[in-house]
Amino acid sequence: MNFTIDREVLLDKLTIISHGLSTKSPMKIMEGIKIDVTDNDLFLTSSNSDISIQILVKDSSLVIEETGKTVVPGKTFIELIKAFDSRKISFFLIEDKILMIKADRKEYRINVMDPNDYPSIKFLNLLNPFSINCHELKRAIEETVFACANNTKNPMLLGVNLKNNANRLIFTATNSYRLSLKTLDVETYDPFELTIPAKSLNEFASILESYDESLPIELYFDKNKLLAKFNDILFQTRLLDGNFPDTSNVCPKEKDTKVIVRFNKDELQTALNRIAILSPVDTAKDKEITFNAVVLKIDQNYEVELSSANIQGAGKEIILPVDIKAVSPLVIGFSSKYLLDALKVLPGNEIEIMFIDGSKQFVLKSVSDNTLTEIILPFRLDN
Repeated sequence: MNFTIDREVLLDKLTIISHGLSTKSPMKIMEGIKIDVTDNDLFLTSSNSDISIQILVKDSSLVIEETGKTVVPGKTFIELIKAFDSRKISFFLIEDKILMIKADRKEYRINVMDPNDYPSIKFLNLLNPFSINCHELKRAIEETVFACANNTKNPMLLGVNLKNNANRLIFTATNSYRLSLKTLDVETYDPFELTIPAKSLNEFASILESYDESLPIELYFDKNKLLAKFNDILFQTRLLDGNFPDTSNVCPKEKDTKVIVRFNKDELQTALNRIAILSPVDTAKDKEITFNAVVLKIDQNYEVELSSANIQGAGKEIILPVDIKAVSPLVIGFSSKYLLDALKVLPGNEIEIMFIDGSKQFVLKSVSDNTLTEIILPFRLDN
């Protein structure tokens, strides 16, 4: 194996490949990057228990003198390429055991692994793709994945459910205490449903940061895997096996809504960040739902008050809503963290919060965009 390539081009591809490197595998070779040089192309591959990535490197700076393949220690190889300051870098494989790296007056050697020991990665057949705009997909991931569970007895809650039905693509994520629901109108395609691990989606979203958001992404899937193809990159992830919880009845019906409050999003975020400083943390039996607990009150004069208290002090603020429609006074306790997480992803300058009563889940929506719904479960207040 013998080839030369522009350092910046290679480093850009290695940054993407790094998202697929294994860090805890009992197989040392899975911590490596497979390099495969053919007559005309350079392929880079990485894989772990969740995702596999393969990149076809195409660039005018790539000059191939001799074909070959090897597996280099991933972290070390990437750090070394980052540390070089040369424009061009050349690679020579010596007796299939050592990779020599030359650039200007620099010469380094790293020990490599046998590519025959690298597991065969079977990427899905590229047939019948489902196409989606990069910007819409990336935004949908960001607006839902944060609501997935981090630790749960139900492994299906560790991922985002993706369902296509009647030309509507629905993203759903929940940890049982909050739910994020995103809908997109899409072109005609057969109905499908799958659940993608949150960890895989976070890695995927990071890779998409450098991809042209105006371009489409092709998705391929079977019952076990999802493959995304874009810009000479193949990104494949395993799918979660099981039935995602039915959340169709979680969103309260409009007729049950008792109070609707419209807020300036920035003002509400600022007040919540402030009031949460003096909120109790993990003091109740259900620590998940009461994290950074705050209380919201609406009195008979439709005045909105936020309050919190802990052993170090207490605070309260009066919030001036943009608009309020109330049938009766309301007192409700909730996690300020959950509400702040929801506000971060809701687009626009104004949001509406719809309440049923102090014990039922409440709904957040953007005034300017109805494709995203955030739902939060309150906690029971002590009398």
